[in-house]
Amino acid sequence: MQEKDTIYGIRAVIEAVESGKDIDKVLIKPGLQGELFNELMATLKTHKINWQKVPQEKLFKLAGKNHQGVVALVSPLSYTDLEPVVEAALAEGRTPLILILDGITDVRNLGAIARSAECAGVDALVLPEKGSAPINADAIKTSAGALFNLPVCRVPKIWYSLKYLKEKGFTIYGASEKSETAYYKGDYRGPVALVMGAEDKGISSQVHKMVDTFVALPVKGEIASLNVSVAAGVLVYEILRQRESKIS
Repeated sequence: MQEKDTIYGIRAVIEAVESGKDIDKVLIKPGLQGELFNELMATLKTHKINWQKVPQEKLFKLAGKNHQGVVALVSPLSYTDLEPVVEAALAEGRTPLILILDGITDVRNLGAIARSAECAGVDALVLPEKGSAPINADAIKTSAGALFNLPVCRVPKIWYSLKYLKEKGFTIYGASEKSETAYYKGDYRGPVALVMGAEDKGISSQVHKMVDTFVALPVKGEIASLNVSVAAGVLVYEILRQRESKIS
């Protein structure tokens, strides 16, 4: 982590949050107390900033000796709200495609998915505020810079965003190796939100309930499933193929 990607010191972190900086997470040394620390915690709660207690050694590694027990990790890009992206696409008469990553924690998978999504014309990438890979230098490098060109939305709850998308006429598709519906049998010609889950756990239970149709990629070899970034690439390009050819 480069120094420019961190802000350290309790007062400095409070001011950064209140000024509207895009902060991925605040790391805090266990055992901190006092009035200023209480102000920090209230600020993080008000602005819905994720925080985590970590050993002091990690803070030293990130910021040196003057961190005061608090280090903020600053996002290298600015996040976008989902609603304006959707409203703009619909107002322009386009058929939007939203890609939602539920529990993708590997930064290289995140970067590779973003690269495929940007190339395929995905309108936005949606990530949960908690339980997602951070957008850091490795993610951006793997994306070949696509993360700077693709709207990225961080949302408190994925299921709530899916509820909004359903109200806007979206069909929600989810990728699952357990589905008996082949991916190419889906009809993606209308507004679509595609949910990709974690490779080990799949799509989370709350999000699972919001999915209209699950689709699977056929696997003919010995390995049970594809890498999630490869699967995402196949699916978004199938959606693009259908829309450009006007057939399902």
